[in-house]
Amino acid sequence: MSSEPSAPGSSPRTPRPGTQKSSGSATKKGERSVKEKPPAVLPPVGEEEPKNPEEYQCTGVLETDFAELCTRLGYTDFPKVVTRPRPHSTFTASASMSEKPTSDDQRLSASCSLNSLESKYVFFRPTIQVELELDDSKAVKEIYIRGWKVEDRILGIFSKCLPSLSQLQAINFWKVGLTDHTLTTFIALLPLCSPTLRKVSLEGNPLPKQSYHKLMAPDSPIAHLSLRNNNIDDYGAQLLGQALSTLHSCNRTLVSLNLGFNHIGDQGAGFLADGLRLNRSLLWLSLAHNRIQDKGALKLAEVLRPFELTHTEVVERRRLLLEKGTQERSRSPSSSRHADFKSDRDKAQALGMTSVALTDKSEKMQAMKAPKGLSKKKEKPGEVVKKEEKSGSGQSPTQGAPKKEDAAKSGKGKVTIPEQKQSKGKGTKLGSKEKRSILLESEQLVAETTEMINPLLEPVEHRDGKVFMPGNKVLLHLSLLRNRITEVGLEAFLATVQYQVQFKSKSMSKGPVGLLWLSLAKNCFDPQCPTYTTIQELMLPRDPIKTKIREEEVVAFPT
Repeated sequence: MSSEPSAPGSSPRTPRPGTQKSSGSATKKGERSVKEKPPAVLPPVGEEEPKNPEEYQCTGVLETDFAELCTRLGYTDFPKVVTRPRPHSTFTASASMSEKPTSDDQRLSASCSLNSLESKYVFFRPTIQVELELDDSKAVKEIYIRGWKVEDRILGIFSKCLPSLSQLQAINFWKVGLTDHTLTTFIALLPLCSPTLRKVSLEGNPLPKQSYHKLMAPDSPIAHLSLRNNNIDDYGAQLLGQALSTLHSCNRTLVSLNLGFNHIGDQGAGFLADGLRLNRSLLWLSLAHNRIQDKGALKLAEVLRPFELTHTEVVERRRLLLEKGTQERSRSPSSSRHADFKSDRDKAQALGMTSVALTDKSEKMQAMKAPKGLSKKKEKPGEVVKKEEKSGSGQSPTQGAPKKEDAAKSGKGKVTIPEQKQSKGKGTKLGSKEKRSILLESEQLVAETTEMINPLLEPVEHRDGKVFMPGNKVLLHLSLLRNRITEVGLEAFLATVQYQVQFKSKSMSKGPVGLLWLSLAKNCFDPQCPTYTTIQELMLPRDPIKTKIREEEVVAFPT
């Protein structure tokens, strides 16, 4: 009897429940391992397939391309591309204001909802604002990024999707936290964009190294550049002035430059004036809201009227003149005529003909071409033969003495081009025609070629042993609003304006005429002072906008 209850009592002590627990725990661990392994291994394989932005072909729609590239790179929260909001009319704004008091209950109830809160704060989320073409709702014309930091990864996405925008004209960055490194990256993607991109605005982005001059490289496509509110000082102005022009390089694409709201002083204005000495492409310059005083104003006014060349500039001018003369002599058709004449003489000597027979032959040819002045031309062929024999075969025919004598004879009383130095009948006319055709073709392609007329080759004036250039008359707009200029600086600008007015009245050509708009208001002088009043009176007829307004008023209200 005692053994029977022990059997059932010993059954709970048997190791079977333990083995069941251990097996049960083993099965649970196995189930967990099976469940946990797939999410650790399989999802990355599935995610790697779409993450290849290099294989994506942009469609030219910025909203679609930017979102797709961000998704392929694994960005979940990225800026949205939205249309730039336009200001509403006054009537619509007043109507919306009148409707607010009538819907107080609805506004209070809606403010408690999550949607209304999100709609309020969506204004502060980073966005890429775009301005579209009127005829094409998908063609982006301008891009505006304001108030959020643009990093390398965003610029990398832009380098992929911006080149497909065929009508992109402007890029505007306002307070985007640019650095010298990201600016270099941004400059590198500009050549990849459409040729229609001509305007770049970087405002509110102060850089430690002030490397904004890299945007004005000789090969830069930018025509309109705005650098307002970037804390640019005299050092940054020096770099910008050197980018405008130096003795050996010059920017030929930049048309307008806005440097307002910076820290440019007299030295910086002097550096910019040095850049304007040899620059002939900049039409619009704004230095408003800076720290320029009378010394800087004198420097700027000096380059807009005849100024004296430095010794280095005079030496460079002489070098350019010599180089130009050498190139024109190498292209001159007279050299080929000398070569033909010399080959005929060598053939004649090989056949045993004497120099007298060769002279008779040349006289007959000249008599057929030009019967007038026969007695004078009979002496020239003999002299040419003798001098060519003295020069020897080592010199080219164009370097001989007859060219100098003929140039001296033809240079009496008139100015000739190098192609007309060898006066031989119809050959001179053909050379001048070829020269004119070359000049016409170069003028038509002047915007596409890199070789342009150097300002140092412009006509100069010699006075008291010094060389004076006529000054920069290409600059049309100059703003010095809200600086620190007194009446001393006003006197310098008055002299400049008086000279340009006289030059325009004397010059009958359609070339540059100088300033058409000059802003000197809000400086350290009385607005009613005689100097400022005289400048205003002289500039009033030159301003095309005010002239057009007066003409329209006269037509609308005839007396």
